[in-house]
Amino acid sequence: MNPIELIHKYYKDNPECEQILLTHSKQVADMALAICDAHPELGMDRNFIYEASMLHDIGIIQCDAPSIFCHGTEHYIRHGLLGGKILRSEGLLKHARVAERHTGTGLTVDQIERQQLPLPHQDFSPETLEEQAICYADKFFSKTHLDEQKTYERILKSLDWFGHEGVERFQQWHEMFAI
Repeated sequence: MNPIELIHKYYKDNPECEQILLTHSKQVADMALAICDAHPELGMDRNFIYEASMLHDIGIIQCDAPSIFCHGTEHYIRHGLLGGKILRSEGLLKHARVAERHTGTGLTVDQIERQQLPLPHQDFSPETLEEQAICYADKFFSKTHLDEQKTYERILKSLDWFGHEGVERFQQWHEMFAI
């Protein structure tokens, strides 16, 4: 499976958004692969990490996010869920889980209910090491500022919006995935 070809299948009519998605996804993939290479003791699947990193944000095309050329109708917080649906339709069930579980440091039912997020009331927390490594790497890169990598401190501050448990989870990942 070629993730770039799959992205093009859904983004061919929106080259500006496609370029943003490809740039961001490559940044995430490069960091997640570096984590994989630095920690062979974790036994992560390198090929899967590349593919899933490239596809984790495929659902943004259906969202209303004009700053990144997305002119859909869905709330941006739903992009992971939407991406999961796209990837399931392509038969990529494990990849779909990464898409669904990468928002913040994952979202729990409690967070969804407490913040009244427009998501199903279910757990969207990363479980596998690959899901966690990709979610961790994703926090360092923005689709609106493609030319910069966020600092650890800035990420902690932004995660606080989702609740302190996300900050704690990210800190644990930082210790585990240090490169």
